[in-house]
Amino acid sequence: MVTITRFVGLDYHQDSVQVCVMDPEGRVLANRSVPNDWEAIRAVVRGTVPATTKLVIVRASIECCSGAAHLAEELIERAEWAVTLAHPGLVNRMKQNPEKSDHADAIILADLMRLGYLPRVWLAPAEIRQLRALMRYRHRRVQDQTRLKLRMRALLREHRIAGPRGVGAWTLAWMAWLQQLELDDVSRFLMDEHLEELQRVQQKVREVERLLRQRTADDALVAKLQKIVGIGPITAITMRAEIARFERFDNGKQLARYCGVSPRNASSGHRMADAGLVKSGNPHLRRVIIQAAQRLVNYDRRWATFAARKMREGKPRNLVVAAVANRWIRKLYHLMQPEQLAVM
Repeated sequence: MVTITRFVGLDYHQDSVQVCVMDPEGRVLANRSVPNDWEAIRAVVRGTVPATTKLVIVRASIECCSGAAHLAEELIERAEWAVTLAHPGLVNRMKQNPEKSDHADAIILADLMRLGYLPRVWLAPAEIRQLRALMRYRHRRVQDQTRLKLRMRALLREHRIAGPRGVGAWTLAWMAWLQQLELDDVSRFLMDEHLEELQRVQQKVREVERLLRQRTADDALVAKLQKIVGIGPITAITMRAEIARFERFDNGKQLARYCGVSPRNASSGHRMADAGLVKSGNPHLRRVIIQAAQRLVNYDRRWATFAARKMREGKPRNLVVAAVANRWIRKLYHLMQPEQLAVM
């Protein structure tokens, strides 16, 4: 039986997909726009195969964007294709040419797939994508909560009002003081609006956290992560959502770069310098890992000793915390490998 291989580039849009079909020699066999439907896409590829051929291997690439993962899953499960998500930032640089169009973009994706040069992105399972969506929704609500608190603080500063002594900010007693505070009519209206909205946002945060706990109640990885010093429930669930599986990375250094806690080199000639942390890391992971590193510096004896030594050498605290985050996540990579989990 003759086996035919087809390389397919899919330039994704909300309502349509540009489909380029290429043979192993690089000849373009078809390149046209079809409705955003897996059967319509498969039909384009079938049209390039002789009717007598029954065994076709299809290797497709699609630029990672909103909706692309769902289409990729349909093509994998229903059309039985091998589909790879392409890194949008790197592919975009490769598309910088004066003749940019959907037609040309689809050719580039197909050709990169054929040559093996496609910069790949891991296709997360549906349950991981859903967990990510919930975690990112929670983060947006927490940001809303922070903005509301800053507005209320601004109102107090405007009237030169200091909080009651001996009462922690945002405690129940402090909130009761805010509600009874004497202000002019406009400021009182604004303060009441902010308080009401803050209560609503806090309720949303509690609801999404309850749903997150329910969805990860039987998750072995989340349970293992919470046994490690410095990792609480939210940090553990965020790692599960954004990292998913530690073993999908080749080493701890690669994981640290993905988490955005690797130093960025800015050396030139004889000048050796760093330029902070890498900018291309996962911002959601960077946030929770830096927060975990702050806790480790404050409460874990080993990391506190390391941090104190670095600060005595003249390193600023924020740089030391970043160094702790980098070393800690690389150590965590080895601890969370399947063979290590089995003995934990």
